Amino acid sequence: MAQKPSIPKGTRDFGPSEMARRNYIFDTIRSVYALYGFRQIETPAMENLSTLMGKYGEEGDKLLFKILDSGDFLRGINKEELTGEGTPKLAAQLCEKGLRYDLTVPFARYVVQHREELTLPFRRFQIQPVWRADRPQKGRYREFYQCDADVVGSDSLLNEVELMQIVDEVFRRFGIRVCIKINNRKILSGIAEMIGEADKIVDITVAIDKLDKIGLEAVNAELAEDGIPAEAIDKLQPIINLSGTNEEKIQTMRQVLKDSEAGMKGIEEVEFVLNTLKACALTNTIELDLTLARGLNYYTGCIFEVKALDVEIGSITGGGRYDNLTGIFGMPGLSGVGISFGADRIYDVLNQLELYPQEITTATQLLFVNFGGAEAAYALPALAAARGAGIRAEIYPDASKMKKQMSYANARGIPFVALAGESEMAEGIFTLKNMLTGEQTSVKTEQMISKVLGE
Repeated sequence: MAQKPSIPKGTRDFGPSEMARRNYIFDTIRSVYALYGFRQIETPAMENLSTLMGKYGEEGDKLLFKILDSGDFLRGINKEELTGEGTPKLAAQLCEKGLRYDLTVPFARYVVQHREELTLPFRRFQIQPVWRADRPQKGRYREFYQCDADVVGSDSLLNEVELMQIVDEVFRRFGIRVCIKINNRKILSGIAEMIGEADKIVDITVAIDKLDKIGLEAVNAELAEDGIPAEAIDKLQPIINLSGTNEEKIQTMRQVLKDSEAGMKGIEEVEFVLNTLKACALTNTIELDLTLARGLNYYTGCIFEVKALDVEIGSITGGGRYDNLTGIFGMPGLSGVGISFGADRIYDVLNQLELYPQEITTATQLLFVNFGGAEAAYALPALAAARGAGIRAEIYPDASKMKKQMSYANARGIPFVALAGESEMAEGIFTLKNMLTGEQTSVKTEQMISKVLGE
């Protein structure tokens, strides 16, 4: 017996009902992006490794899926290199391309490559899959979709304000209660200065960004492993544990960072965003979280993360300001800011909370029963009229037994079934059955359309 086929760990199949739900997510996010003037682009699934490497930090580089060169990729590689320990060097020789890790770096490449065609500021959104060679676990996949929106070519903090409004509106439409967390990498740089470890800013941010996942004790242990002195780690504790309102946290940090120019600038930026959003009547709460670090190296200003309040799962949206991402591609000084919705985690949250609208999982609204050639021919004009009115309709393709066709309608969750035998054909009508109530009525085509549409 042949072995049953399978798919790689960390990936998933999605059947018709799952796709209906996923499309609901994508369509909701897409419609909100469009409301704010963002335009859609797409980039290739694979990029040159030179585009991807070095953009996500050392840990990110390890999670890149690399693609073997086509043809005789081992040409010029000797046996010692294959059995030795120079794996990273060997990978660089065997692989010129890799699957994209996120949508932001490919977007930066796109902006530089197409800069002559773009009008700045450029507001783009992108909904595509990304790949990470991570250890699969609940809420973490190797293949997953991101739904990004970015503005490049503008330094204005109004962009951050609008992106937070987009986040709030999307989750309001989904009915998911969330907390929007905000911090600023300049504040984190100021903290690193304050504890006397300015050159360790990357190690500090990577460690404290894991606070929710591994806990304070493990974070402190990782900081110590990175060579940060115990005295400096002790100075971090009151900041990591700081509580109170956003205003109270800001006032405290003004005192802590009063001697740090970068830190004070970060506080001013966060304060502007928070104060401006007060007039925008957000549905969800926004919180200054000084432990939020967003481990990616390219962030330089405000950073964001969104947590669902009613489901235990990781971040479902994130993003931030990157002042010079395009500089790595030869276009320095172009500021950008963006957010990314984690569609797969949002899918899991909506499933757990059962928040999908019932109508999105109902593909076909009206099924025409097939009693034979003449009856099918009689039904086809009505089928066309129903579709013309926007009703999702189909005819059972085979003249099977009535029980089989009704079972098909029940299994598919089709709410209405139209039947036409000799008597109905003689009168120019259909018998319309409501599959939810069992009610049957004799109707002409126009009446059937109205009933299915609920008019």
